Amino acid sequence: MIARRAVIAALTPLALAQPALGQPAPARIGWLTAQRAASLAPFIPALLAGLAERDLVEGRDLRIDFRYGDDDPARVPALLDELLGMKVRLLLVQGAAAAAVIRARPPVPVVFVMSSDPVAAGLAETLARPPPGVTGITFLSAELNAKRVELLRELHPGLARLAVLSNPAHPGEALERAEVAATAGRLGLAVRTHHMRSAADLDTAFAAIAAEDADGLAVFADGLALQNRAAIARFAIARRIPLVSGWRVFAQAGALLSYGPRLEDSYRRLAHFVSRILRGARPEEMPIEQPRIFELVVNQLTAAAIGLPVPTAVLARADLVLE
Repeated sequence: MIARRAVIAALTPLALAQPALGQPAPARIGWLTAQRAASLAPFIPALLAGLAERDLVEGRDLRIDFRYGDDDPARVPALLDELLGMKVRLLLVQGAAAAAVIRARPPVPVVFVMSSDPVAAGLAETLARPPPGVTGITFLSAELNAKRVELLRELHPGLARLAVLSNPAHPGEALERAEVAATAGRLGLAVRTHHMRSAADLDTAFAAIAAEDADGLAVFADGLALQNRAAIARFAIARRIPLVSGWRVFAQAGALLSYGPRLEDSYRRLAHFVSRILRGARPEEMPIEQPRIFELVVNQLTAAAIGLPVPTAVLARADLVLE
């Protein structure tokens, strides 16, 4: 009897680790990004919540294997091979890793979420027609740059010289520049663009912005700007330059304001694609989506630091005021 009990006790953990009789094993999904885990920590819970809303619970219905490149895009191919070797049924790909993964044409569906324009990047013919086996979400809405410049002018009526900080390697950057140029022309603003292809370019860009005595700064949101948002905000505050960008995290880092997609909503929306694909839908039958919910965030602490009062009308429209 003792021996039999010992065998049962030894087998129990193994039995608990296996799916119940007749219950399918959890679907294995790969998550791949070139970024660090910390930079995406706020968005993973939104993804998991979206999956749970569609009756896909991690650990019960699916298992997600996370792979991070720690800001080294060169690691993406090896991480992709690792996930494919684990026989994942689907790949969730974030940010700059998306282009490398899509071009590798993996044998499993790909759902991406990224800030760049997939059409400008050559990854899709149109948003309505993604390539076979691929679909996802892009944060880029170039036309939102007009609203950002208008908001900056509303907060700073004396705005005359607008500096733009952008990454020319970011697909869709040219569309954003064109939108800013058109809006600036309509408002009578002088615009000068400063490029950064890496963090090493920041000091040169900062020096040029200071030398031209810019009294406004717009930063195009992408992975590179995101990684350096604190340094950019510190520069703007030190020079008393009102800074605007596209995502809430920039305002939280010290930008005067941000206006753009609510990123948590887009990460939650990824679950829509995952759910449909796991239930048999073909990715290419689902158009690439743009953001659905936008938010205006104002940083009152920064406004006080640079001596620029925020009009009551803007505060009334803000979705979030940081105080």
